[in-house]
Amino acid sequence: MRHNKRSLGLLLLFFLLLPLLSGCWDAMEMERRANILAIGIDEADEKEQKKDGEVAHLKTSFLKPQEKLIKVTAQIAIPGRIPLGPDQGGGKKPVLVMSVVGHTLEDALMNLQQQVADELFLGHLRIIVLNENVAKHGTERLNDLLRRNPEIRRTAALVVSKEAASEYMKLVPGLDRVPSLYLADMVDNLSALGRFPPSFIGLFWTIYSSKGQEAYLPYLTIKQKGILELKGLAYFKGDKMAGKTSPLEIGIFMAVKGDSKGGYSAFVQVPGTDQMVMVRVRSRKTKMKIELKNGLPHIRLKIRYECEIDEKDSPKIKINDSKVLKSIEKETAKNMKKSIEKLISTTQTAGSDVFGFGEHFRAKRPQYWNREIKTKENWERAYQQLTYDVKVDTLIHRVGMKAK
Repeated sequence: MRHNKRSLGLLLLFFLLLPLLSGCWDAMEMERRANILAIGIDEADEKEQKKDGEVAHLKTSFLKPQEKLIKVTAQIAIPGRIPLGPDQGGGKKPVLVMSVVGHTLEDALMNLQQQVADELFLGHLRIIVLNENVAKHGTERLNDLLRRNPEIRRTAALVVSKEAASEYMKLVPGLDRVPSLYLADMVDNLSALGRFPPSFIGLFWTIYSSKGQEAYLPYLTIKQKGILELKGLAYFKGDKMAGKTSPLEIGIFMAVKGDSKGGYSAFVQVPGTDQMVMVRVRSRKTKMKIELKNGLPHIRLKIRYECEIDEKDSPKIKINDSKVLKSIEKETAKNMKKSIEKLISTTQTAGSDVFGFGEHFRAKRPQYWNREIKTKENWERAYQQLTYDVKVDTLIHRVGMKAK
């Protein structure tokens, strides 16, 4: 009897542990996957359109989408060549760059799979580069696959490029041996340096889906071989790119949005002279009040800048003089106010509320929103009629050190 109980216990334990033994039944080795690290998306030209692979359709038998074909360029990791430590030399490329065309992103990836022996895997995708023309024609045709595919991380970077996106896939950066990692790290570090607000593909979709705000992305350009520059902020209206800012206007955008960390510098003329000083923003504090004025939405902005003087172009400027310093503070505040009003006006003309003013009205004035606005399209029209008051204060804390 005792022996039977022990055998029964062991049998039950065996059946309880049996499911755990099948935990890796569908595992696949990394070397058996074609890991895509980066994707560049362009419009296909006439020559490239003839390379349609006919994998998801037949030209004569099946219907196909009417949109213009897109060109997809992918960086695929070569097994064993992704550096995990110090460079050992050898000069072998860590990635393979391949280009295909398709009517949709999935169609293009299917064409790419026809040319690759291993299964394509998007779980390590770090960055997607959209050419400016693709962004202007709309991202909706790309969003569907990217949002449905569970392999794609929501923290992957998404940027707009001035040049062909395929050129970014072929970059050979001097600061990193893996081009896609350099591109992704550059975008990630922009926020840490105060050069751009947080930006990743999941946040882009969240803003795109909101009723009271339009999306935005970093706008990049290639200065020279292997060197990238943040050229501005690309702002959208719906799923289409509506315009772009200058690099300095990114700091203005962040101030209105309420991002506290500074990172931009600007030349300011010392009043009463032809001399200039370089003023750097260290931090900002933004207060926003929303109200209705004559039945129309109205915004009151109060922004306080904490600054320091990094440089002056003449020894004649007495920045240790409190009167001179006060005049520089007032001139800086005046310039900032003009820049803020100009940027708001520009986005109003485009009907693109990238600042998210509409979300403030939807949250704090729900009766007005539910009665007068209701939809994103109605807010686009209301935003063009929005009025605003801007007040800017600037305080310069430090003027640096200089040995006498």
